[in-house]
Amino acid sequence: MENHFGAPAGNEMPQTPPREAVSLPAILLMVASALTALWGLLYVVQTVSPDDLDRLYNDPAMAPYRNALEQNRELVEIMASTGKRLMIFGPVVVLNALVFAGAWSMRQLKHRGLAIAGAIASLVPCYGTCCCMAAPIGIWALVVLFRPEVKAAFR
Repeated sequence: MENHFGAPAGNEMPQTPPREAVSLPAILLMVASALTALWGLLYVVQTVSPDDLDRLYNDPAMAPYRNALEQNRELVEIMASTGKRLMIFGPVVVLNALVFAGAWSMRQLKHRGLAIAGAIASLVPCYGTCCCMAAPIGIWALVVLFRPEVKAAFR
């Protein structure tokens, strides 16, 4: 019987070359992790002086929010401390550096363990602005990394 649907005969699906298969998820992970790491670095290096806090609390435009500011004064002051911001956003930067390094390795088809670690690290929830985007891409990267032909392509 003649095949009119353009699908290959038999049970075999056409295979994508390994370099092509890892390319898009690796690039998307690199973009997401770079954006998130830059976001984290921005918050670490951003300075807030005591004068800035005084202006915030005494600004007449903030009068409708005065009660909320007072209730959350401790949180606002934590975010004003460089050391505390480093404790909060430092892990974001480090984790996303791991994701970026893993995605880079994945794209180069080198260091499969690092590529898997980076893909798994992208699944950690609540670690940046791109967390909703990075999780499905990380799952996609893991699926691709565990394909037999991609495993064999790593050096």
